[in-house]
Amino acid sequence: MNGVLLDTSFFIRLLNSEDPLHESAKAYYKYFLEKEIGMMISTISIAEFCVKGDITDLPLKILKILPFNYNHAQKAGKFARIIYENRAKQNLNIHPRVLIPNDSKLFAQADSEDTIDAFVTSDERTQSIIDLLKTSANARFTYIDLKTPYTQTFGVLL
Repeated sequence: MNGVLLDTSFFIRLLNSEDPLHESAKAYYKYFLEKEIGMMISTISIAEFCVKGDITDLPLKILKILPFNYNHAQKAGKFARIIYENRAKQNLNIHPRVLIPNDSKLFAQADSEDTIDAFVTSDERTQSIIDLLKTSANARFTYIDLKTPYTQTFGVLL
């Protein structure tokens, strides 16, 4: 694995020691550091994080910041169209919230960048959307759920 795109939810869990998924986020973070797996944060996730958090709390010295660019925008439009068209047909679990356009943008970034192999999040609703994008648009990145211990995700024996 070369690199991962870390969702806003990852940083919320990592930086809040009271969060039930804090230890999992911390374990993934340490694993990525030890294995020299590149950790990326999108400018989109930075904006989401800054709604309630402060940018100085993010470990930006260790992360590669991924700006949202022209090629990401094109793919995000394609991904959003597929998701909207299939929402009712495939009973995608994206309710009660409306599909957040930022999700499509993050998925487009994960799929467009050769150095990103996986999208790391604690939002389980994401998996059904990524599965749809894999079948409908040949998305190549995988889904990593923080609720699954990193040892299970990567087959690590302790």
